[in-house]
Amino acid sequence: MSSFTAPLLLEAMPEERNGEGLFRVAEAFGYEIGSRGSGDWVWVPVGFMTDLCTVPWFARPFIPLSGKVAKPALLHDWLLTNGDPRAIAVFAEALKVAQVRRGRRGVLLAAVKLWACWRRVRATVIGRPATQGA
Repeated sequence: MSSFTAPLLLEAMPEERNGEGLFRVAEAFGYEIGSRGSGDWVWVPVGFMTDLCTVPWFARPFIPLSGKVAKPALLHDWLLTNGDPRAIAVFAEALKVAQVRRGRRGVLLAAVKLWACWRRVRATVIGRPATQGA
């Protein structure tokens, strides 16, 4: 099974994005995609800024913004920022590795897929670029 390196160390920042607090990665961490020993590593560098999970206000009681979800969410943000098409699949895998319960994983993945769909529609129909966090 895949694995994360090092514990997650974040530094809270005074800035906000879309009304959410921002965090800065204080210590780089990695995630090995696929099975252990695959050699397919993603590294999130020191200084990367994230809001962890961009969640609309009405869904916040159902979707955790920290805890077991933090590393997978940060990994997903990093992959999106770099245009990696594996972002959703890696997020799904990382949630399982982080031992997030199946029901909660389903809610998180549905939310991410819905958001990705909205970004595509907005980019093609409305003509606004599909930028991360916008």
